[in-house]
Amino acid sequence: MFLEKLKKYPSDLILLIVAAIAIVIFLTINILIFEPLAYSGGMYNILDFEFAWTTEQILGIFSFWGAEEMASQAAGVYWDFLYIIGYTVPLFALILLVSRKLNEEILNIGLYMSLTPIIAGIFDIIENINLLIMLNEAPAFASFVPLIASLSATIKFGFLIVGAIFFLVALILVVIKKFKK
Repeated sequence: MFLEKLKKYPSDLILLIVAAIAIVIFLTINILIFEPLAYSGGMYNILDFEFAWTTEQILGIFSFWGAEEMASQAAGVYWDFLYIIGYTVPLFALILLVSRKLNEEILNIGLYMSLTPIIAGIFDIIENINLLIMLNEAPAFASFVPLIASLSATIKFGFLIVGAIFFLVALILVVIKKFKK
């Protein structure tokens, strides 16, 4: 079974190297792409767009942004496909690394929890596709597209939060285990 193989493979060193590369991707895109975009949209940013559940809300954002800002935001969404690697891989690796340092029961839970960032990434892809549909077909996109985008964003953040909380709890348990020795 795939999850059983994760108990030993890939090695901790490979996990750390891949996570470090992904973090560099994450930080680079954050600094060079997303930070400037965060301030370019005026009173609406990408999170407002992701969580605008209705066509009316989307069209209000678009009328404020205008064509030039919509094109900039579309470019940001395209960059987000690469950005997904930047957050899924490190969180996956870190959950796996700390889980391996604990007892078999927590390791087994950690194997499942290591999948949370990957599932989040899948929902981010669904979200991005729907964001691009809205940006590229405005105002003629289907009325269900904002709902799918916002629902996907909510699920994405939910899985990321669950994974991050598990990682922090497992990390605390590893630190406690080290101090007890």
